[in-house]
Amino acid sequence: MSKVVIPIHPTKDAEKAGAMQGASKQRKREAPKGRRVDPQALAEVQALLGDAPRTADMLIEHLHKIQDHYKALSAAHLAALAQELRLAQTEVYEVATFYHHFDVVKENEAMPAGLTVRVCNGLSCEMAGAQSLLDRLPALLGAEVRVIAAPCIGRCEQAPAVVVGQHGIAQADLVKVEAAVQSGQLSAEVGHYMDYAAYQAQGGYALLKECVSGNRELESVLRTMEDSGLRGLGGAGFPAGRKWRIVGAEAGPRLMAVNIDEGEPGTFKDRFHLERDPHRFLEGMLIAAWAVGIADIYIYLRDEYHACRAILEQELVRLRTEPPIANMPTIHLRRGAGAYICGEESAMIESIEGKRGIPRLRPPYVAQVGLFGRPTLQHNFETLFWVRDILEKGGAWFGAQGRNGRKGLRSFSVSGRVKNPGVKLAPAGITIQELIDEYCGGMADGEVLYAYLPGGASGGILPASMNTIPLDFDTLQPHGCFIGSAAVVVLSERDSAVNAARNLMHFFQHESCGQCTPCRAGTAKASALIAQVHWDLPLLAELSTVMRDASICGLGQAAPNPVDCVVKYFPHELNPVNQ
Repeated sequence: MSKVVIPIHPTKDAEKAGAMQGASKQRKREAPKGRRVDPQALAEVQALLGDAPRTADMLIEHLHKIQDHYKALSAAHLAALAQELRLAQTEVYEVATFYHHFDVVKENEAMPAGLTVRVCNGLSCEMAGAQSLLDRLPALLGAEVRVIAAPCIGRCEQAPAVVVGQHGIAQADLVKVEAAVQSGQLSAEVGHYMDYAAYQAQGGYALLKECVSGNRELESVLRTMEDSGLRGLGGAGFPAGRKWRIVGAEAGPRLMAVNIDEGEPGTFKDRFHLERDPHRFLEGMLIAAWAVGIADIYIYLRDEYHACRAILEQELVRLRTEPPIANMPTIHLRRGAGAYICGEESAMIESIEGKRGIPRLRPPYVAQVGLFGRPTLQHNFETLFWVRDILEKGGAWFGAQGRNGRKGLRSFSVSGRVKNPGVKLAPAGITIQELIDEYCGGMADGEVLYAYLPGGASGGILPASMNTIPLDFDTLQPHGCFIGSAAVVVLSERDSAVNAARNLMHFFQHESCGQCTPCRAGTAKASALIAQVHWDLPLLAELSTVMRDASICGLGQAAPNPVDCVVKYFPHELNPVNQ
């Protein structure tokens, strides 16, 4: 039997093996990178998203849909969402883990309790007994309810404030919270407000129609805004009329971003006005859009304002259904997710674009390169709230409202040891003593003024002896403070400036975005230093200088203010380490 010899062709065999290996590599490249997407999770995400756009800027909105429905964000749902939006899973994960209100559940981790109770531990609520609630509620409510400390939730006049699900509780105590949990009262309560029909019946949107029809000239409107002296009431204080001219001079298309993310501890004025008269703000916003030539408007609302969101969603539908003018700009309502840093204009813009709220380096400024790379008019809610009154009554009217040589009106958010806390519409330049006596009914019974915060957590702390300083832009800086968004927190003689500074620095540490080392490490180091009985004053002074000089944005630059003010104005409370 002859032996069969099979010829060997090295070249052809190598080519065949190479082709098979190449095909294998190609198949591997075609497979999705990272976690494989679970078909059921993908179907669930697709059902939740419905026909909503699958664009990257909608990432945070879609994360909210999943979180609201499933009470948490599982790894499977995050992977499915990444595939739907054609994003890398790492992009989705880093955004989801950046914001405090998203609960990301890792593989093999237990889901969080079905109900979350948030107890505000901001300064005003801490003074009103929030810590006692945090200590006692977990045992009272049981393991089925998660009780967590939350940074300021914008209800400082209701201290101590608690949110059960989305239901806010004012002057909360154990009985009120337990009753809300047991009754299942978890939704936000929308109170009475002036809706679209009622606003129109009182002359609303007539001014907007005059502007669009040409009955009011653009130059006249711009001059009136400039003559009024209205400055940005979110805290920066940039002249509003000048900002309209600057952005209007940029090449189109131009966009608009409205900041209603008032996360500054002590601030709640925007919520107060929005819950009562939303269309006064919306008309001012549309007039600004007309004056600057805005194509699209993005309203950024903090997630804690559930009732405000319900109001805006309803009223924006009415505006779209029965628009007061033709060719009205498209209005997008975007939902924050629990990040104080997004009150900074460029961080807010990053968040609107579906990213982490990380402040941008400047220049360029948002007026030139803002949302989606376009020139952007950025305004705070209250700034736009005043537009209608100013244009109807005149710039001179608004400018004449001030006191002690200052111009305009301010919505002061007053909380703490006063008899009647709340939003006080008062002349710019009023003093703290005048504000307490004339607008707050005086100090609360038995309380004596000891100290006050003129501008929220980052505005510094002043002693009662400095109670004649006009509260306005530019008047407080010589004393190491600023007015910011006019969040006034009043301390009495039973309070401590040292403890207030500890509370505020803990807040800054918690809310630092972590982008720059001076802020990320500085707030943590300062918090640890002032937690000590004996303060190392030279080291704190050096740390303050570094944070002010080297931090990227206002959070890190202003975070040392409370500590520096304690050292300067309340030395009797300190035990320096070198004593």
